Amino acid sequence: MANPVTERLLAFQKEMSLRGIDLYILFASDFHGSEYIGDYFKTREYLTGFTGSAGTAVILQQEAYLWTDGRYFIQAKNQLAGSGIQLQRMGEEGVPTVEDFVREHLKQGGCIGFDGRMVSAKTGEAYQKIAEEKEGRLLIEEDLAGNIWKDRPELSKEPFFLLEEKYTGLGVEAKQNLVRDKLKEEGADAHILTSLYDIAWLFNIRGNDIPHVPVVLSYLVITMEECIWFLQEDVIKEEQKSYLKEHHIQTRSYEEIYSYAASMRADAVLYDDRTVNYRIAAVLPEKVHKVIKDNPTELLKAVKNPVEIANTRKAHIKDGAAFTKFMYWLKTGIQQEEITELSAAEYLLEKRKEQEHFLDVSFDTICAYGEHAAMMHYAATEETNVRLKPEGFLLVDSGGHYLEGTTDITRTIALGPVTKEMRQHYTAVVRANFNLASAKFLHGCRGANLDILAREPLWSLGIDYKCGTGHGVGHILNVHEGPNAFRYKLQPDLKDNAVLEEGMITTDEPGVYIEGAYGIRIENELVCKKTEKNEYGQFMCFDTITWAPVDLDAIDPEAMNEKEREVLNTYHRKVYDTISPYLTEKERDWLKEYTRAI
Repeated sequence: MANPVTERLLAFQKEMSLRGIDLYILFASDFHGSEYIGDYFKTREYLTGFTGSAGTAVILQQEAYLWTDGRYFIQAKNQLAGSGIQLQRMGEEGVPTVEDFVREHLKQGGCIGFDGRMVSAKTGEAYQKIAEEKEGRLLIEEDLAGNIWKDRPELSKEPFFLLEEKYTGLGVEAKQNLVRDKLKEEGADAHILTSLYDIAWLFNIRGNDIPHVPVVLSYLVITMEECIWFLQEDVIKEEQKSYLKEHHIQTRSYEEIYSYAASMRADAVLYDDRTVNYRIAAVLPEKVHKVIKDNPTELLKAVKNPVEIANTRKAHIKDGAAFTKFMYWLKTGIQQEEITELSAAEYLLEKRKEQEHFLDVSFDTICAYGEHAAMMHYAATEETNVRLKPEGFLLVDSGGHYLEGTTDITRTIALGPVTKEMRQHYTAVVRANFNLASAKFLHGCRGANLDILAREPLWSLGIDYKCGTGHGVGHILNVHEGPNAFRYKLQPDLKDNAVLEEGMITTDEPGVYIEGAYGIRIENELVCKKTEKNEYGQFMCFDTITWAPVDLDAIDPEAMNEKEREVLNTYHRKVYDTISPYLTEKERDWLKEYTRAI
């Protein structure tokens, strides 16, 4: 039976040949630089068969390559098997960057192709420079994958809803004024905003155009006098028109952003070249001064206000109750019931749905048993779904959106006996998690300064995990949010190494991943806050806001020092005090045992 990916690649390469394209790049993106994307935009997935959220494909006339990061090495190897597409493991020794590969393989006078709407201005300009070096050209106007994708899904056009100020803590006018103040500081008189998360935050609206990411497909231009929202206007309900009018928000059609940008009369336009797409930047009039800066909204929304933090704490109590009920069911039922990866994930979803103001999961639940958990972003399907046995580890990484906030939690659960090595690795991960959570540091530190606290217990064993230790979390937005993160490897293009400020919420999720055997991850969310200030400066610390037991059945207390045991015991006392009021008597008795002091 022919591999459908191979057939699609051949048809695609024929389209390339007809247009004289030597090399075509497919990005895992949409028109807005979103991390997760709607089905309409999944051209790279359609052409390669690789379903991971991160990865870039480069198609030549006779060959094809795919780059992805360490989270997806195992998954990509499996999904690309038999396709002829060559996997390039990003960050590994001897593996070129996509740009270096393109530079090396583009012949003199050759043509690079890509959809200019699916790539950031910064990246598009880098490829433009490569083409100029080779005296070649770019072809960016055509969505080439759309020519062969005959059953392509429609562009999402879902309704949106308004988020009340009792959840956001700040009104629309106040947020617009903050942005306009930033424009004045930068000497700009207009701002092009294409990040869907930032637009949703600025307008206090949420939508449903990306699965599990409550945003609206749209663009925004804000000036000192106007606020123009480019969207599919037929999604606006009659009662929402008065809201838009009240907040002086004009609307225009989604596609009109390109003609508007081409005729802009502003003297200076501020935009973030990591998210504004190349097509928009390319059509701006030459006379317009381009102020290339981070979106002002990026840091504003990353630093949660007191109302957002208070609400997020409430969301975590609900979510913790749901997860604890799930963990009780799993630990007490594994010997009697037939449970699979999919049925376990479904049970957890039902527990979340029981919570007041639950909206949706914040990402597709990762419910990975045994060797599946070695794939950091494994997603169970009907084909891969396995029955859980009363032995080994089950890794569950999941979260929810509530009207109060967004959650992201991971627990690795011992379903029965585990090996000495598994117990050693599990204990090291628990130590790593709480080492970081217990950090006290001077203001000015970044995530890169603190990442070693989590990795040290693992590095001391000669092992590591091929990803960051933590990411910022949006407020009823994208579960992965910058610019705060924990990672020792600096990636300037990501700009995820901001100074840690009071109000930032960041995940803490070290892990161990043994290919073909098991995976372990423990994840809590931390809110950054100020502690004492003295002659040395402003000291900072973290407050854990995730509440669910860490499985003591997999812990080796002898591998922890007294301080580490006390930190875990203190956390577990708080878990019991916080969650027990929401449980049944049997669940409370179980939780008492699973939060006992060690």
